[in-house]
Amino acid sequence: MLHLRNLAMIVVLLTSGSVSAQLDFEREPILYSSATPTDPVARLIQRIKSGEAHVTWEPQHGYLKSLMAELKVPESSQVLVFSKTSLQISRITPRTPRAVYFNDDVYLGWVQRGDVVEISAADPQLGGTFYTLDQRLPDAPVITRETAKCLQCHGSSHTRRTPGHIVRSVFPDSGGQPVYRLGTHLTDDSSPFKERWGGWYVTGTHGQQRHMGNCILSNEEVSEKLDVDSGANITDLSSHFEVRPYLTPHSDIVALMVLEHQVMMHNILTAANHAGRITVRDSDIMNKALERPEGFESESTERRFASAAESVVRGLLFCDEARLTDPVAGTSGFAAEFAARGPLDSKGRSLRQFDLRTRLFRYPCSFLIYSDGFAALPLGVKTRVWKRLDEILSGSDTTAKFGHLTAEDRTAIRDILRDTHAESESLTPVAAGS
Repeated sequence: MLHLRNLAMIVVLLTSGSVSAQLDFEREPILYSSATPTDPVARLIQRIKSGEAHVTWEPQHGYLKSLMAELKVPESSQVLVFSKTSLQISRITPRTPRAVYFNDDVYLGWVQRGDVVEISAADPQLGGTFYTLDQRLPDAPVITRETAKCLQCHGSSHTRRTPGHIVRSVFPDSGGQPVYRLGTHLTDDSSPFKERWGGWYVTGTHGQQRHMGNCILSNEEVSEKLDVDSGANITDLSSHFEVRPYLTPHSDIVALMVLEHQVMMHNILTAANHAGRITVRDSDIMNKALERPEGFESESTERRFASAAESVVRGLLFCDEARLTDPVAGTSGFAAEFAARGPLDSKGRSLRQFDLRTRLFRYPCSFLIYSDGFAALPLGVKTRVWKRLDEILSGSDTTAKFGHLTAEDRTAIRDILRDTHAESESLTPVAAGS
């Protein structure tokens, strides 16, 4: 017979609310706002305080270039957005777009004459973490963590109800204001090419494919009359705005495509992390209340872990990726710089190598499998991710949702992971001669 106290514990658990309540990141075990971040920006703050790092100011860009150097964010990653869809909207117009720079873990936003550099990172346990660096204090760099005001957009259904990042495509008017009555698109690697980059500048070539970038609506126009041909295959932005204030004259199409995938994958990893940790908490409570062995997994617990793992697997393997119908090429050198970072397997292959003819990457398994966010997944989720990867890459799972992976794709991805990933020992070895 259950003790009354144990029964009460079960009642509390079972009446804790809906799925969205279970994923409330301000409650145990996440405690988002009060937890201490461990992301690269948080580590930089500590290095600045200890005197190990120095961020310096210069008149044209403030702290931006020094901050990029400390965080190892490449200039070639620059993409430009002119829609008023971020913090410093009064400074953003089609003539003065906001520049975004990124690496695998960090995103920086800079606007001309802006009060702050906007900073965000992918924290392995918390998800998206947000900061500002005051540009008005040239002798005293202060990086401040932001929570409430950022989470109004960055902690919603747009980010899987966890703290995360957003890439949005809008219909911008001549001032950069989104015309919301025409709708917006959340953009990731599954988005149709024709719905991408509204409110963004895009440099690069893409054949007969058309996108919404480089285009502005006049007051008389509606979405059906957006002149997408005028924004296609643009390699020089100097006729659109003065490019000299920016670190580069580019808003590289390949960088944009990587950004979209990366933001989506970061959000998937955060949602799986939080769901897994909440599942562990709930399972521990139930096991204690029902006097089960420590670590016992009920059918409900197994289903919850499996669901979180499957979302990660689908994201990693680009299951919903929109196919390219013409080759894509950027303008900034981002693609070469990104691909060179490896790691390489024994045959010189890497998950960072691009295809850009029919899909983004040559070997469709996300490079974020090497990230701290993936490494931090709860064990109940991560072991199932590796199990599912083994089933898919070995060819034992041939279901339609993985039908985009050829036998050659599966073998190559499995080979690359076994050579380059420290946790890949569970993958079935590639047979000799395959």
